[in-house]
Amino acid sequence: MSAVVRPARGSMVGARFSLTDHNGTPVTNESYRGRFLVVFFGFTHCRVVCPRALTTLSAVLDELGSRADQFQGLYVTVDPDRDTPATMKAFLEANYPHFTGLTGTADQIDAAKKEFRVFARRVADPEERDEYVVPHSAITYVLDRSGSFLTHFTESTGADELVRRLEGVLAAGGPL
Repeated sequence: MSAVVRPARGSMVGARFSLTDHNGTPVTNESYRGRFLVVFFGFTHCRVVCPRALTTLSAVLDELGSRADQFQGLYVTVDPDRDTPATMKAFLEANYPHFTGLTGTADQIDAAKKEFRVFARRVADPEERDEYVVPHSAITYVLDRSGSFLTHFTESTGADELVRRLEGVLAAGGPL
């Protein structure tokens, strides 16, 4: 199996977004041109999936050492009502410093979810009265240096395989 899976021509993942980063700065997919992007959608109140994914992805980037500087981790919220820039900044800087949080209005988040074909839906929290959770897709997307969809990884992809595949992304380069 090849280290890098190239998307079929006319990929169904558009990968465009217009959001606000965790420093309060408006950003688009063009803001990160020149770096590979590792993109995961989730929310800061997530109890299992997001912490597990962010921990794995952070370990993978740590394993890449200085080569990780060629990647920018982006954590896009699916819960813009609670995940303000300040909330995301505190959460990520304390736990997952390889990642920049992205948030926005509900319409902006919906547009980003549509571009990446992400499922997320707010439902009542079965464990906490008067609270909610946001079940969502657990896919990590990799965009090339021009911001185009390159490949993706499911939650079942192990850390060693992720390292190998991201090394393949680096070896292949990618358009600017």
